[in-house]
Amino acid sequence: MAVRAGLLPEAVIGDLDSLAPAVAAALPPGRLWRIAEQDSTDFEKCLTRIEAPVILGLGFYGARIDHALAVWNALARHPDRRCVILGGADIAFLAPPRIALALAPGTRLSLFPLGPVAGESAGLEWPVKGIGFAPDGRIGTSNRATGPVTLEFDAARMLVIVPRGALTSVLAGLRSASGWSGAPPAPAPVRGG
Repeated sequence: MAVRAGLLPEAVIGDLDSLAPAVAAALPPGRLWRIAEQDSTDFEKCLTRIEAPVILGLGFYGARIDHALAVWNALARHPDRRCVILGGADIAFLAPPRIALALAPGTRLSLFPLGPVAGESAGLEWPVKGIGFAPDGRIGTSNRATGPVTLEFDAARMLVIVPRGALTSVLAGLRSASGWSGAPPAPAPVRGG
């Protein structure tokens, strides 16, 4: 779609098994990064090779639930990567150890654990302190902000879901989040195709 709209990506990263030959031919040399291994998804191949303060993922809330689950798995396995997944109505990201979000009162904020995790909050209608979250136990969907929100977690396992209108606040919060384990790793070497 992007190429048909006249937009040429800087890089197309993945196993390229579903890339139309006409699209590949339309890209300038050096923009196809073929990663042949099949042990990771194309999303994970991108996540681990892009250097950016925050990565925006578009198209991963799509029609296939298995693909969406693979995205959450990749985020959980690479907690050092700051990434926001954009959906039609919502956005989601893996919470760093501590993050502040400038949310308006009444903004819906859901918490979904990708593993056992506990934490504390300020600015939520229903505080999370003392709750042991787990994917097969307690979750925190449909909470609400009472104003600016601060979240702290003991592990990088909490998915935060907010309305898409909160994107600016989420990006600011991720850029200034504390508790990250240093700079993002250098991207793995890739061979252009």
